[in-house]
Amino acid sequence: MKKLYILSLVLSITFSFAQKTNLKQADALFRNYSYADASKAYEEILQNIKNPTAQTLKNAADSYYFISDARNALKWYKKLYEVQGNNLTDIYYLRYIQTMKAVMDYDQADKITKEYLDKKGDQKEINRYVAQKKQLDSLAKARPLYTIKNLDINTSKSDFGATFFGDKIVFTSARDTTKFSEKLYTWNNQPFLNLYVSERNPADGSLFNETIFLPNVMSKYHEATASFDPSGKTIYYSTNIVKKNKLVVDENKINNFQIIKGSIVDNKLENPQKVFFDNDDYSVGHPSLSDDGQWLFFASDMPGGFGETDLYVVKIAADGTMSSPLNLGPNINTMGNEVFPYYRNGILYFSSDGHYGLGDLDVYESKFLADGNFTVPRNLGAPINSNKDDFAYIVDKTDAYGYVSSNRAGGKGDDDIYAFVKGKPVCNQSISGMAVDRKTKKPLTDVTVMAYNSFKEVLGETKTNYEGKYAIVVPCNKVVNLIAAKPNYSSDEKTVETTKENEGEIKDVNFELSNYDDLVVKKKGVEMVDVKPIYFDYDKYDITPLAIEELTKVVFVMQKFPNIKIKIESHTDSRGKDSYNLKLSDNRAKSTRDYILSQGIDASRIESAIGYGESRLINKCKNGVKCTEEEHLLNRRSDFIIIQK
Repeated sequence: MKKLYILSLVLSITFSFAQKTNLKQADALFRNYSYADASKAYEEILQNIKNPTAQTLKNAADSYYFISDARNALKWYKKLYEVQGNNLTDIYYLRYIQTMKAVMDYDQADKITKEYLDKKGDQKEINRYVAQKKQLDSLAKARPLYTIKNLDINTSKSDFGATFFGDKIVFTSARDTTKFSEKLYTWNNQPFLNLYVSERNPADGSLFNETIFLPNVMSKYHEATASFDPSGKTIYYSTNIVKKNKLVVDENKINNFQIIKGSIVDNKLENPQKVFFDNDDYSVGHPSLSDDGQWLFFASDMPGGFGETDLYVVKIAADGTMSSPLNLGPNINTMGNEVFPYYRNGILYFSSDGHYGLGDLDVYESKFLADGNFTVPRNLGAPINSNKDDFAYIVDKTDAYGYVSSNRAGGKGDDDIYAFVKGKPVCNQSISGMAVDRKTKKPLTDVTVMAYNSFKEVLGETKTNYEGKYAIVVPCNKVVNLIAAKPNYSSDEKTVETTKENEGEIKDVNFELSNYDDLVVKKKGVEMVDVKPIYFDYDKYDITPLAIEELTKVVFVMQKFPNIKIKIESHTDSRGKDSYNLKLSDNRAKSTRDYILSQGIDASRIESAIGYGESRLINKCKNGVKCTEEEHLLNRRSDFIIIQK
């Protein structure tokens, strides 16, 4: 697939590939994009060079990279990394990482990625890496939406880039069925690309009866990646820049690609013309019209972009006038290659090797926002993506079926077209926050966070990390009850309503948990709820506002520790008659119990509520002993004794 990364064709020179090739010949092959032959030449030469230059290692690795031989490319990128280390340029870091992923060395790829990002110190890039890795890891655990199959129409050559054309499919292929089939593209020693049209079987998505599409378009060079307006009467496609039947080349002998617009009349192309932003000095290609035909997306390596190949868009007026190309910006474009845009139902699909993915090109989706920007791209995951190049994704208007191209293992040739069926996505939303100690406000680790629906069914479970943070994924459009719990701590609950669609993470749903030991006191081996004296008006047992303030603490403990059971004991000082004090304290104990029950505490959790009058004084202040008011106050108390926890 690398042949269309660069969107250019290089005029080749011919060498007789002898048994022994010198470095100058290998470099010449490389400069002329004869990568298939160059890779063989460098492989032979490097066996006999002890200390090759960094440039020779780059050329050897790139030769394999551009013909999708990741295993051999990795061998030489690794040597290059050993030689240059942190001096490796951004693009060679990217290629090194991508070849590791292509051979499924994911752990090592992540390690090198982190080293690279740390070296750059770009926090925005680090944040994007973390977010995209998290999204892809989450996707790997979910049930795949897609089922895909390789098509019988594929050949041993490159077949890719399916696009809808009415009820038919137009695609790009290097199959050698044309009058130019004997002419090979030196990049990969395959025939040049041409456009084909085929019938589509709606039952299983298979393609058949393929023929050359618009025969008068066919040339001895590349014609590829077509797109059509809603009527099917206007076509845009990629081709080499040619004048007077000769390739137009720049000073480096590079022939760039251009986009041609034309009308389709009686199975022929009429009035072909270049789009105004075609340029001899850079390439534009992979045209893709929006559903309504008002926007044309394309890829280009024009100056001023963010990477090797960026995505752009132009607006098309009713009279056909086009706006100036607009770069889709750093949310979409990276230092690598963004190619094969496809816009459907407000979502941009495209392929990239610069975003975090499974290896080489992966397919991503990004929603168009009302402010004209796009959301952070989301990887479509397996089976759409693999450790190889996955690209040219298209889907029908109902979002039910489509096609994607890939050079993954198990195919019939270089690139193959795969049909897919897409299931309905499961809508989930992430809720996040943290748990802290209610008293100290410090983060609490290993707090279990459970999510329940209104039927008390478990929706998810997670634990807080060392920073006290958690994230839990729950279904959309639900009222979710979250309960945070930790041994020897109170629980805490929050209710959250998720949105009808996944509109991003619901943040800052935080919990405060109280340590049991902060809520109780121990006296002579007996545990009691830690409260101040419960005040009553003189000679009364009605619950006062001051009493409520302390009883609220008791209610809190019983709510947060649902297994706790207590008994209530009320006491008076020695002043007054013994029998009167006994009755008064018993009434106070029972009014205290009744208040606690009125706050929703089950009666079975209070074993007893008994008044003991002045029979259990805790100091010297018995009848006849002179004491201060403060000393008498110590005996006027209510104890909430914990008998079960």
